[in-house]
Amino acid sequence: CLNVPAILYFREKGAQPTRTVYDILSKAQFFKDKERTLS
Repeated sequence: CLNVPAILYFREKGAQPTRTVYDILSKAQFFKDKERTLS
């Protein structure tokens, strides 16, 4: 499940820092998975 507002925001900015976006998304997903494992 992706954060649509964030994607639209980055698309508005030109989607230039694509690597950064994916890095943030993957980190967020990583923390979500960690939370699920801990709980």
